[in-house]
Amino acid sequence: MRKCLWLWGLLFFALGFAWSITAERNPCTERISGSAGDVLEDDPVGRLKVYVYELPSKYNKKILQKDPRCLSHMFAAEIFMHRFLLSSPVQTLNPEGADWFYTPIYATCDLTPTGLPLPFKSPRMVRSAIQLISSSWPYWNRTEGADHFFVVPHDFGAYFHYQEEKAIERGILPILRRATLVQTFGQRNHVCLNEGSITIPPYAPPQKMRARQIPPDTPRSIFVYFRGLFCDVNNDPEGGYYARGARAAVWENFKSNPLFDISTEHPTTYYEDMQRAIFCLCPLGWAPWSPRLVEAVVFGCIPVIIADDTVLPFADAIPWEEIGVFVAEEDVPKLDKILTSIPSHVILRKQRLLANPSMKRAMLFPQPTLPGDAFHQILNGLARKLPHPKSVYLKPGEKILNWTAGPITDLKPW
Repeated sequence: MRKCLWLWGLLFFALGFAWSITAERNPCTERISGSAGDVLEDDPVGRLKVYVYELPSKYNKKILQKDPRCLSHMFAAEIFMHRFLLSSPVQTLNPEGADWFYTPIYATCDLTPTGLPLPFKSPRMVRSAIQLISSSWPYWNRTEGADHFFVVPHDFGAYFHYQEEKAIERGILPILRRATLVQTFGQRNHVCLNEGSITIPPYAPPQKMRARQIPPDTPRSIFVYFRGLFCDVNNDPEGGYYARGARAAVWENFKSNPLFDISTEHPTTYYEDMQRAIFCLCPLGWAPWSPRLVEAVVFGCIPVIIADDTVLPFADAIPWEEIGVFVAEEDVPKLDKILTSIPSHVILRKQRLLANPSMKRAMLFPQPTLPGDAFHQILNGLARKLPHPKSVYLKPGEKILNWTAGPITDLKPW
């Protein structure tokens, strides 16, 4: 019976989507109008210089040697950004001529046997590194970190906790208050997103995705696709808190809908299935982001973003409104009506824009690097903040940050 309903649903929408599917065979990459419809691709080289502090290996390389899984984890941007800067033309060996200072610490490379991150030592590690650079170089003390940036790709950035209420309760590490944070977490009017932070995509392995590409003329025969949790019984036994109930609402409303291919099972054909889908659901989980958004863009599946007030990666450069569909969490029960009411020409345009290679590059941290990739988008974000206002430089003897503030556990030596 379910198979018959599925076939009926596909036939019903076949005419409406036939020409949008065909359009993917001849991807159009022109800029539609102004900066809309394309990725803003400035060349950061020549616009900024970055000094990379040389830290003892216990802050980075030794941690990675202990657990190489960190190279493929969704928090791996902190590792690859370090490697990128060491070979980038924006690196300067003269700190006096630097616009920005970077402290290479792998604060999220502490994983459980099952691969879950343990962020509880991260504040002590960050604090230890800042104590080192502030006592060994004069540059931190000139601004108390206002011309320094840190890559903090954990669930809630520099709040270092995987549960939102705990992250809010503990607050940002006080000594990072003046620094620019490069983080995956982004939500408007949320304490875990500092003003001036640069929101980036989580890491998704480019080589792995490239190896699973299927012929571009493969028909997109799946209307809506999603694989993942709908509830988290272990951490949210009563339900309703995980994903603010949005994922549970998807399951309750559409588990039997023939247009929705949704399941908790993660098949070996996951990447291939995304390339056969028209829409890919990208709902919030414990945090409002996941690698699912990266995968959807790379595989040309229109991302359906269900996360109220989310701040998406490189929002000043990527035309998210043009390539995605935004659905309010309270409107999840109407998801089928919302998606089926989108005109074919709108879907065609979104697919065409997603086919633009620049869109995919901006979401990836490739090795070797490519023009316009996520590394370069980060540099562009930093370059747009220059020049630093004179107000960031402290007067002799002036102090703003409180080094002894924060939970007592953060003040212990690392």
